[in-house]
Amino acid sequence: MDRKRYYVSVQARRIMENQGDAAYELEIEATPEEIGYLQEIFDKMASVEHSAYWRAHIPGVPYHHDDENDATDAYLKDVYRLLFTLGTDETKEHIMSMNILD
Repeated sequence: MDRKRYYVSVQARRIMENQGDAAYELEIEATPEEIGYLQEIFDKMASVEHSAYWRAHIPGVPYHHDDENDATDAYLKDVYRLLFTLGTDETKEHIMSMNILD
């Protein structure tokens, strides 16, 4: 299947086909199936972030002892791994400079 250029905002969890639709951070080349997988990860992140919001109202649980935060961090790494795989050379360089991947 043919790859197409997409523009991705990790912060907003958006995947856009048109560069001018909204602000974005990274460019990738992906198939529709790969875009679907990326959207699934973004959806899972939103779900655990919603749980973390409610948990945040319980005082006394440090960040590093919080399962919801651990899940958010894991999904974020999954997103960046996939974006690195699909990314343009500039995207790959940027992700490498972040030192987020193992």
